[in-house]
Amino acid sequence: MLDLIIKNGLKFDGNGSPPLRQDIGIENGKIVTISPSITSPADEIIDATNLWVTPGFIDIHTHYDLELEIAPSLSESVRHGVTSVVIGNCSLSVAIGEPQMLADIFQRVETLSHKLIAKWLQKSLSWETPGEYLQHLQTLPLGPNVAPLFGHSALRAHVMGLENSLKNQPSKFELEVMERIAADALDAGFIGISIDMFPWHRMSGEFAGDSIPSQHAKFPEYAMLANLCQQRDLVFQVTPNIKKISSFLEIFWMSLGIIKKPLRLTVLSALDAVHNRKMWQIFAPMLFIWNRILQGNTRFQTLTEPFTIFSDGPVTPLFEEFTTGAKLNGCNSRIERLKLWQSGDFCRQFIQEWNDKKSPAFHRQLELMDVVECPEKSWEGLSFAEIARQEKQETLEFFIQALKKYDTDLRWIATGANDRLKPRLEMMKHPHIFPGFTDAGAHVRNLGYYDGAISLLKQAIATNFLSPQAAIHRVTGEPAKWFRLDTGVIKVGAKADLLLIDPLGLEQPVSDQVQVSDPVLDGEMRMVKRGSEEIIKGVFINGVRVVNDGEVSDILGKEKLGDVLFAN
Repeated sequence: MLDLIIKNGLKFDGNGSPPLRQDIGIENGKIVTISPSITSPADEIIDATNLWVTPGFIDIHTHYDLELEIAPSLSESVRHGVTSVVIGNCSLSVAIGEPQMLADIFQRVETLSHKLIAKWLQKSLSWETPGEYLQHLQTLPLGPNVAPLFGHSALRAHVMGLENSLKNQPSKFELEVMERIAADALDAGFIGISIDMFPWHRMSGEFAGDSIPSQHAKFPEYAMLANLCQQRDLVFQVTPNIKKISSFLEIFWMSLGIIKKPLRLTVLSALDAVHNRKMWQIFAPMLFIWNRILQGNTRFQTLTEPFTIFSDGPVTPLFEEFTTGAKLNGCNSRIERLKLWQSGDFCRQFIQEWNDKKSPAFHRQLELMDVVECPEKSWEGLSFAEIARQEKQETLEFFIQALKKYDTDLRWIATGANDRLKPRLEMMKHPHIFPGFTDAGAHVRNLGYYDGAISLLKQAIATNFLSPQAAIHRVTGEPAKWFRLDTGVIKVGAKADLLLIDPLGLEQPVSDQVQVSDPVLDGEMRMVKRGSEEIIKGVFINGVRVVNDGEVSDILGKEKLGDVLFAN
């Protein structure tokens, strides 16, 4: 007697093969038979006529490490068909270290509230080593499967002490201790290591405004960690410093595969940036040289839709790249920000830095920055440049006065990359660029790209730039194989992590981001996506249906369904 048979569905195996109409039999959470017609009895039979049956999607770039401790269902991703997530990206993990130290490293990057951080701190840490952390993960009632990277910032701060890790380089002894702990972590089951060179990621707490620990390392430290991954053929995830070409050269040097096994390297990120419209064209030739000529094994990551960020007045990750903006983000109240604005020196410095166009990551074009919420309702839907013209004011001066007057009551958006269809499609179909980089779980007030795989499928249907089976392969079997994860395909013996997809729903445009009060975050606001309920008719994790016609089951987060995934 089978537990479940999914009948009459069009099966996509996740390997890119043409789809076949087949039945799938499931028992004890595993796929036990695949056939054009299964006649065995079963406790439940689901008729999937007119539906696609696919592997669950894999989100290769999330920041769910803290949320897993608070709400391990990860329902916001699961509702969009995600059944496996990679955590520990950008050097951020909670695998080792003292709780408050880890909270200070995470809080500003992830924009989780002090209240939620306090909730996590009350639980504290029940592990002292990375291996014990993996054991802890396996005790959680996981919704999706979780594949953990080992974060360098946590490691560096733990070994050197937080203040020392932000100001100095490790001693020879400290470097040796880091190497030993990292090696033990990889041998315990982490799928790789993540480092971060990106200057926007900053600390909260006592050292608020400082860059997180990983960014203070130098090449020998990074190279030591890369070598550990290279020896084991595990993933090395890097967030480079886009303002320093030397960071790319260092990454390039670490990954060469001519005289040794290539480093399994994934880099953030390939984007069509508004501030530099030609930059996206360098990724294809760079990867050709990197992987084809020099025998590397590198994968960039790209977002599957326009990179639009929501901001609360002067509180926004877009301001982290310049000093006065970072000071505004570091304030704890409206009163503190107002004191900054009341300083003539601060305002002059803000204007000077805003107008400094030396390789900004954020375009700072006020004609491309639109008001979405404001006490002054007539402003909503207009750009700051348009409103300034109506008010007969100089544009930047008007912007500063608006931020000063309305503070976080003024909500605005800016699209910084991937707004042009052709470049976006070119990057998404490139064999060495993964459609991923959702940042799910991070910047919860600023962005919500939980439906990245669905967005890819919608664009494939609308433009035919990829066949449906190729698009599904890009977010299932392909990343699973490259990250060395035992998931992402439909085959006998595989864990029954499956989706039922209504292809008619994929004919709708990519969904907008919306703001909701999220009970998972104790009612705090979160940017999310909706619309997938018209597409994702079923999500099965370990053979258990956790989403049914868009409705998330109460079982999610209460029973353990997902596994901790190790490199195979």
